[in-house]
Amino acid sequence: MRRCNGTRRGVAHMPKLVIQIPCFNEAETLPVVLADLPKAVPGIDCIEVVVIDDGSSDDTASVARACGAHHVESFPRHLGLARAFMAGLEVGLQRGADIIVNTDADHQYRGEDIPLLVAPILAGQADLVIGSRPIESMNFSPVKRYLQRLGSMVTRFVSNTSVEDAPSGFRAFSREAALRLHVFNKHTYTLETIIQAGQMGMAVATVPIGTNPVLRPSRLVKGLSSYVAQQVLVMLRVFVVYKPFRFFAFWGGLLFTLGFLIGLRFLYHFVTSGAGGHVQSLILAALLMGTGVSLGVVGLLADLLAVNRSLLEGVDWRLRKLEERLARLGHGQSGQR
Repeated sequence: MRRCNGTRRGVAHMPKLVIQIPCFNEAETLPVVLADLPKAVPGIDCIEVVVIDDGSSDDTASVARACGAHHVESFPRHLGLARAFMAGLEVGLQRGADIIVNTDADHQYRGEDIPLLVAPILAGQADLVIGSRPIESMNFSPVKRYLQRLGSMVTRFVSNTSVEDAPSGFRAFSREAALRLHVFNKHTYTLETIIQAGQMGMAVATVPIGTNPVLRPSRLVKGLSSYVAQQVLVMLRVFVVYKPFRFFAFWGGLLFTLGFLIGLRFLYHFVTSGAGGHVQSLILAALLMGTGVSLGVVGLLADLLAVNRSLLEGVDWRLRKLEERLARLGHGQSGQR
């Protein structure tokens, strides 16, 4: 891979690809990953590799430099995969990337499949491309396969996309998509970026990819129970953050209906048997109906907050575009001197 000379922004026929690799103590597997990356990609003028060292305690940073990484960004302490991912996008944008590809440092994904990810963006057909793994043939337990499918189904529902493998970290972003995306989750970025892309109206595509043999166990999945808990929490958070009214209205409506039915039971006994007894049913009905109404109000307020968040994301995107234009203008003026 040859280093790109200067900035390529604004030159449509010479797109620049930046491959980012978030790393945490990956000194053993990183040489294999870097050696597997393509030296050239059809339609791409030049390729740069960025390694994000997420506070590693081993020689990840020095190994990355020795193996040819063009830039290494090191955190002073471990901040988590999501923060490393976002830092990689930021560095890629700063280095003038037209397309950014994210891959893992455990060598799960094949470097030869990167052209498959890049092709839909080069053709103007997608802003975000997800590599879909052959889940059925991978060494996953039946429970993990089910959760993978469930997570993808929930993501498709919330994002209004057709993503087949939502947890896949092998993905490509256009420059515009990288400028607009934000990640609030501290642990993972996979589901959230797809949902944001879908809600922002970006074109999201899926391409089938292969996988390499496992070199080491996953560090994100420390056990089946922790994986189940993590997936459930992520899916709940997805609903609360991106579909707040629907989430709270569902549970509020459920509790209100249950309370209403219990109230009808009390009313029936009151009419047929007189005023004595079944006061507990009346109290429970009032509590359930009151809680249901409260959840509906919370849903309305959360929906308003979601609208404000969307507006703030739009303001942030405009500011970043303005900063980008000013930086290009300053670069052009300095070059004329």
